[in-house]
Amino acid sequence: MKYLKYSLAAIALIVIIFVARGFISPSISYSSEIIVEKSVEEAWAVMSDESKISKWLKGIKEMELISGEKGTIGAVTEYTFDQNGQESVIVETITSVNKNQDISMNFVMENVMHMDYHLEFKNKQGKTHITSSTTTKGLGLFMRSMVSFMTSAMQTQEDENMNNLKTLIEENTTNYFPIEE
Repeated sequence: MKYLKYSLAAIALIVIIFVARGFISPSISYSSEIIVEKSVEEAWAVMSDESKISKWLKGIKEMELISGEKGTIGAVTEYTFDQNGQESVIVETITSVNKNQDISMNFVMENVMHMDYHLEFKNKQGKTHITSSTTTKGLGLFMRSMVSFMTSAMQTQEDENMNNLKTLIEENTTNYFPIEE
């Protein structure tokens, strides 16, 4: 009986810590930066090229424009991801865009999380610095607590995505700016 009391007390403590972490840290923030040896204009064009998105965003299976005009404020796109056989859907809404400078988006995974994402492009000494900033909040008490424990995994995924984007931009052979004669 004594062991049962201690076991139940230990389980209760773990649950309390788990729930408390969701209250203490209801959202997480992380960022990533890459530097590419291409112009801001070319880096932006590669990032915006839908035919190349699956080469830098891990697990994208399909995407569908739901409303608005692609790449403009208010455009809503649904992304389907496949990660290890598990399918998930994320809805993106563009909240601001300044071509060749920055873009901000909201991502919602229903009943799981909400993400505010910002991607910024800056020319510094002939190189393009691209910085992503993300704030993620779990939806509901359980997911807030889960997200608070996922900072490292989300940071690792964002670093991988940004490094994939860097490789894609630096290896780009598509001429996005043909000169007409």
